Amino acid sequence: MRVIVVGGGINGLLSTRLLAATGVDVTLLERGSIGQEASWAGGGIVSPLYPWRYPPAVTALARWAQAAYPALTQALLNETGLDAEFTRSGLLFLDTLDARDAQAWAQQQGVACDLLQTNALHRRWPGLAGDVEHGVYLPDVAQVRNPRLLKALRAALVGQQRVTLREQAEVVRVASQPKPQVVLAHGEKLEADAVVLTGGAWTQHLLRDLGLTLPIRPIKGQMQLYQLAPGALKTMILRKGHYVIPRRDGLVLCGSTLEDTGFEKSITETAHATLRAAALSLWPALAQAPCVAQWAGLRPASPNGIPFIGEVPNHPGVWVNAGQFRNGLVLAPASAQLLCDQLLGRAGTLDAAPYQILP
Repeated sequence: MRVIVVGGGINGLLSTRLLAATGVDVTLLERGSIGQEASWAGGGIVSPLYPWRYPPAVTALARWAQAAYPALTQALLNETGLDAEFTRSGLLFLDTLDARDAQAWAQQQGVACDLLQTNALHRRWPGLAGDVEHGVYLPDVAQVRNPRLLKALRAALVGQQRVTLREQAEVVRVASQPKPQVVLAHGEKLEADAVVLTGGAWTQHLLRDLGLTLPIRPIKGQMQLYQLAPGALKTMILRKGHYVIPRRDGLVLCGSTLEDTGFEKSITETAHATLRAAALSLWPALAQAPCVAQWAGLRPASPNGIPFIGEVPNHPGVWVNAGQFRNGLVLAPASAQLLCDQLLGRAGTLDAAPYQILP
């Protein structure tokens, strides 16, 4: 069996890895460089933000993926020597108005959860801003260093007999007849037994010749990076929609904006000021830290955050895995597994129904 995967982000890389492991010959096509778009630009929190606010379809994928990440990152370390730094650093939510909902959700899901008031918060995290009043702490929430995860996935695929990686290979047309096929920008046509579209925010462009319109649009997110001493901040913190994520070497990410600006990825002074203010409200010691970088990525937004994972109606052999919005990396192991199980006709542990594409 031969499969073409279009899109070299986290979903494309993991789908390629899973398919090749079953004996499928896979060609991965990426319009730019592998692992350099939204999957690279995000923060790497292995949880939806405010997970209790999401529909069950997102929670099901997230819980499956969270259980899969430790083994995935360990396997990649063994195969490539590259450490994606899977770390259970915990996630602290500050001054959220639905703390009791969070606690009820955690009990229902079997997730560790602490509700903390002012004094307890400041004893445990003395560096918090003085106006913090209460918090919800999920100690088992993990993070990965997403650029390193993507680098490890790429390295694990390079040289595999059944995998062909092609960068700077832009797909301009997708068709299902007479066989599943793609046409590249320079005119080359490739055919296979199946085509899998994992193009993130660009997936809608790939579907236009199939007469299908999916409600996936790009939402820009800008991020900042700061430098603290290693260990100065050990916990991920979220407040009013913004967060800080400490890496092992002392780098701290702050994100992110939500901007409906189409496919442009420019960084702005307005976002710089917004993120800077958010960073200081989360961890005031960042006032003394240099901002060493700022960047932007384009999330593939769907209306309710539930991705589309399934075969395109009336176009046998053409499949989609896209629309994860802010949770592309969070859901990726589960999204890729669900896609591959369906494509290969295997029974899986995940219910495919909530993610199907309707005609």
